Amino acid sequence: MHNTAISDTAIPAIEINNLYVAFDGDLVLEDINLTVEKGDYLGIIGPNGGGKSTLLRTILGLIAPLRGSIKVLGQPAQENHQQIGYVPQYILFDRYFPVKVGEVVLMGRLGKRQGFSYSRRDRQIAEQALQRAGVEHLKNRQIGELSGGERQRVLLARALAAEPSILLLDEPTASVDPGFQVTFYELLAELNENMTIILVSHDISAVSRYVKRIACLNRRMFCSDGLEITAEIVEEMYHCPVDLIAHGIPHRVLPAHEGVAGH
Repeated sequence: MHNTAISDTAIPAIEINNLYVAFDGDLVLEDINLTVEKGDYLGIIGPNGGGKSTLLRTILGLIAPLRGSIKVLGQPAQENHQQIGYVPQYILFDRYFPVKVGEVVLMGRLGKRQGFSYSRRDRQIAEQALQRAGVEHLKNRQIGELSGGERQRVLLARALAAEPSILLLDEPTASVDPGFQVTFYELLAELNENMTIILVSHDISAVSRYVKRIACLNRRMFCSDGLEITAEIVEEMYHCPVDLIAHGIPHRVLPAHEGVAGH
């Protein structure tokens, strides 16, 4: 699959400056500054309601900021959102609606197709995306028949069909079994060899094991140059005590509490 993910230029994949987003007069995101380089794999953690999904939707151009700017590969986000693939936490659909997996993945070509119908190349790229996500054997199944994990792989395939340079994922493993989570994260690690990834999650341990860099978001953002987020930062973000977070190694201790899983 052709991908222009990582070029030799110094232009960041995503550059956010002084971003503010408000709903009904209430600030949801405040003074967000973030630079994501090409080839990065950024994990964003934070409590429920902290603005993680809002940030992704603003990057996608679906939400207009109150002020501040977002650039995608050097261009305003609203003008360059076709460079981004998006995997939501879940999709709402009628499980009895007659749409097949192959058709769902082909929808990823809507923004790239020429004319009103899909070309042979569109269908070839969709086939490659199905294979890359490991769901080619489900091509002729109805989407409503699939398990939660299978649906998430189909949504990933749909995102890949757009041939994105940047992949955004919003809690992609929140409702699937642990075995699926491992294989899904391993697949993302492979994809990161050719594209920039931003993964949103409330599961600190899962994110810290697989990503290259971590940021914490709870209306305001705290960034790290690597995988080290101090207990003080997380305590301030989640408003609860933290015993130990050891990023990048299997053993982690975080007391279970509302809004985040304990490990």
